Amino acid sequence: MSNLRLIPRLDIKGPNLIKGIRLEGLRVVGDPQEFALRYYEAGADELIYMDIVASLYGRNNLAAIIKRAADQVFIPITVGGGIRSVDDVREMLRSGADKVAINTAAIARPALISEVSRRFGSQAMVLSIEAKQVALGKWEAYTDNGRERTGFDVVEWAARGVALGAGEVLVTSVDQEGTRKGFDVKLIRAVSEAVTVPVIASGGMGHVDHMVAVAQSGLAAAVSMASVVHYGYIPLEQIRAAAIHAKLPVRKI
Repeated sequence: MSNLRLIPRLDIKGPNLIKGIRLEGLRVVGDPQEFALRYYEAGADELIYMDIVASLYGRNNLAAIIKRAADQVFIPITVGGGIRSVDDVREMLRSGADKVAINTAAIARPALISEVSRRFGSQAMVLSIEAKQVALGKWEAYTDNGRERTGFDVVEWAARGVALGAGEVLVTSVDQEGTRKGFDVKLIRAVSEAVTVPVIASGGMGHVDHMVAVAQSGLAAAVSMASVVHYGYIPLEQIRAAAIHAKLPVRKI
């Protein structure tokens, strides 16, 4: 079994690291570079940067932030938000990103997944899915920070995206995001059972038990976290120690 990856997620608006609840009510947290360095030094396995207003402006504005981070942070970086073309992907990778996470543009034109995967390798193509529960055991994929319905069933879309070439799936539960009430374990299980690539669980981490619940039985290959580390509720070192205590396979620092 490969190691469970612990991945702080940095939602960005303009130059600022921000945080909301259910992707709304955004508050400025601070300078993303300071937080990225802190997480790198604390042993984060990867970082996710998400430009959360990119869909409003039609482009991702993170190139400068990513260049700055890549100069001092030597772990894989995933960038998402407003990435709509192979050229956008190339710009992000040249800026220092290792992977791109694509949601809106992939739903609008699924062939983009194959184009990115063929050009840069499936490991660079992360399918990002914002999921809202619509019935018992059913979730719908949303775009534009959980605002726009797509009519796509999350589990079916995840399987289709992987078949098209996505090498990883980032699943954000909009219902749980920012609540610190735990991951949607049923959602992560349903997606994990439908795909053959790693699944990153995002949305809801508030306690180390939440990480254990979503990582046991190999449900999630990685756990993304935001407010719980941004606000210092649980330091990253403590999260890793809890994973080791729970006998989860994590990288030892």
